[in-house]
Amino acid sequence: MDHDTLTESVSAQTGRASMFILAILFGGLLVVNAYIADWLFQDEFYGSSLALLGAVLLGLPIVIHAIKHLFKGQMHMDELVALAIVAAIAGGNYKSAGVVAFFLLLANLIETRTALGAKASIESLIRLAPTKAHRLTDTGQEELVEPKSLRPGDVIRIRPGDNIPADGEILTGQSSINQAIVTGESVPVDKSEGDEVFSGTANVSGSIDVRVTRSGADTTLGKVRKLIMEAQKTRIPMMRMIDCYAGWYTPTILMLAGAVLFFTQDKERAIAMLVVACPCAIVLAVPTAMVAALSCAARLGILIKDVSNIEAAKDIDAFVFDKTGTLTTGELSVTRMMPAPGVDGAVLLAAAAGAEHRSKHPVAKAIVDVARKANITPAEPTEFTETAGLGVKAKIDGAWILVGRKAWLVEQGIDISPLSGEKYAEPEGLSTLFAASDGQVLGWIGLEDRTRKEARTAVDDLQTLGVREVVMITGDRWSVAKRVAREMGCTEVQAEAMPSDKLDLVDALKAQGRRVAVAGDGVNDAPALAAGDLSIAMGAAGSDVAINSASIVLMNNNLNRLGFLIRLSRRTTNVIHQSLIFGVGFVVLFMVLAGLGYVHAIVGALMHLLAATFVIFNSARLVRFGEELQEDTPEQPAERQVKVEPVTAA
Repeated sequence: MDHDTLTESVSAQTGRASMFILAILFGGLLVVNAYIADWLFQDEFYGSSLALLGAVLLGLPIVIHAIKHLFKGQMHMDELVALAIVAAIAGGNYKSAGVVAFFLLLANLIETRTALGAKASIESLIRLAPTKAHRLTDTGQEELVEPKSLRPGDVIRIRPGDNIPADGEILTGQSSINQAIVTGESVPVDKSEGDEVFSGTANVSGSIDVRVTRSGADTTLGKVRKLIMEAQKTRIPMMRMIDCYAGWYTPTILMLAGAVLFFTQDKERAIAMLVVACPCAIVLAVPTAMVAALSCAARLGILIKDVSNIEAAKDIDAFVFDKTGTLTTGELSVTRMMPAPGVDGAVLLAAAAGAEHRSKHPVAKAIVDVARKANITPAEPTEFTETAGLGVKAKIDGAWILVGRKAWLVEQGIDISPLSGEKYAEPEGLSTLFAASDGQVLGWIGLEDRTRKEARTAVDDLQTLGVREVVMITGDRWSVAKRVAREMGCTEVQAEAMPSDKLDLVDALKAQGRRVAVAGDGVNDAPALAAGDLSIAMGAAGSDVAINSASIVLMNNNLNRLGFLIRLSRRTTNVIHQSLIFGVGFVVLFMVLAGLGYVHAIVGALMHLLAATFVIFNSARLVRFGEELQEDTPEQPAERQVKVEPVTAA
C-alpha cells in the first residue's frame, strides 16, 4: 500500500467515524428528548415521534453497513445488530430501538477509531520524511526540491533539526542522528564522514552534506513502511479459524432467537438475544492484539513481515547463530601479518587490499582500512569475482591476485609450502586469510573480531525461555569458532562451514522435530534463513539483502531483542486467549439470560459496548510491553588501535 492509497484508506475511515459521531450526537439527542417529551407533555405521540427519528438516525449507518457487506457476500457482525434495530422499530418500541442503536453505534465507533489509530500511526511514519530537500548544484548552490525527485548520487545539505529526506553517506561534517524510528535506539548516534544515514531520521546537532544512495520507496524507511503495511494484511491461523466459523454463526443465532420467539411469543427476548449475540469481542480479539504487538515490536526496531511469525515465535526451541556480525561485532581488525619468505609486508598488504576493496565483506573492510592507515592506496582491479565464504579473485596490473581461505587457495593450485614451519604457523584464535599473486603465495593476514557484550546474556536468556539447542555455525577456523562458542555458552558449534552446510544444519534440526530460528546478517546466510521456521536478520538497517531474506528484521544489533520476541509472542497469545474466552463466555451467558427474559435489549447493548471496550484495552496492554528495553542501545564498537606487527622479508 503506497502513500496515496494509505491516505485514501485513512480518509475513508475518518469519514465513517465522522458519520458515526454525527449520528450519535443528533440521534442520541433526539432519543433523550423523547423521554423528556413524555415527561413534559404526558403524550406518547411527541415522545414516540422523537424516538423514531432518533432510532432511524442512529440505526441507519449500521443498517447501511450491514447491507454493503451482504451485497459483497460477506458475513459481518452488523447483520445481527441491524436486524435487532429493524425488529425493534417494526415492533413500535422506538425508544428501545434508539437506545440499543446508540450503544451499538458507540461500540462501532470505538472499533473504527481503533483501526483508524493503527493506520494513522503508519501515516505519521510516512510523514517523518520531510516534504523538501536542499540539493547542492554543481556550483555549490542550494536548490529546494521535493524528496521524490532525488536520485542516487545527488548531494543534499541537512542542517540541525532537519529530518533526513533520503538514505545516504555523509561526505562532509559530523552530527548526532536520532534514528529511533528505524533502529529503535533511544539515544542519538554520532555520525561522521563515511557513515550511513537513513531517511526519516532526525539530524540533531551539526550540519552535514550527504550523498544520496537510495530515495523514495527504496529507502530504509520506505521498506519499513512497506513491511508494516504488508504485515497488517496477513492473518494468523487463529484468525482463519474464526473466519471458517463466521459463515454459520449468524444463521445459528437467528435460529436460536427464532426458537425463543416461537415458544415464548416475546419479541423483546428475541431482540435482546440478537443484540448480545453480536460477536464484537470475539472478532476484535485477534486483530487488536496483533496490531498492538506489531506496534510494540516496531517501537524497538523489530519489523515483522507476517503476523503469523508472532504466533510461531513462542514455540521456538532451537536457535542457529551465524558468528560474524551476529554474536560478534563484525568489526574486524588486522592484528598480524606474516609475509612469505622474500616478500615484503607492504607488497602483501597492497595486493590483499587491491583484491578486497570491491568486496562488502567485513574482512575486506578491515584489510582496506589498515592499508589506508599504512598510506597504501589499493589498486583498481580490471576483473573481480567473489566466491561466497571462500575468497576473492582479482586481476591487478596483469597479475591474478587470490585472497581467501587456505584450503581454497590450495584448490586453486597455489603452493603454500613456503609458509610451513613453526615461524609461519597460524595463531590460535585469529581468523587468517592467505594471499597469492600469479600462483605464488604472498603470506597470510590475521584478523580478530570481538564478541558482543550482551551476547552471552542473550543466549542465557534464550535457554531460560526453553531454547534447548543454541548452535553457532561459521565459515571461520575451528580455533576461533570454539573460543567464541565457549564464551557464548552455545550447546554446539560448527566451523569452516559453507553456506550449504548452514542449510544442512537447519534441515537436520528440523528433522529432529525442532522448531528452528536462524539469526544471521542476511548476506551469506540467505539459504539458512529461508529454511528456518523463523528467520531473523540482524542489524538490517540499510541492508537490502537482510530485509528481503528474513521473515523478521532487527534494525539494530541488540541481541536482547531475541528473547523479547519470544516473550512478546507468548504474551500476545495469552492476551488473545483471554479475549476469546471472555468474548465466547459473554455471548453464551447473555444469550441464555436474554432468552430467559432476564436481560433487556438496552442492557444487552450496554454490555456489548463494555465487552468490546474490555477486549480493546486488554490488547492495548501489549503496546507498552518491553518498554524497559528502549533504554538499551546497541553496542557502539569502540575505536580500536590497529596493531600490525613489524614484518621483514625472510
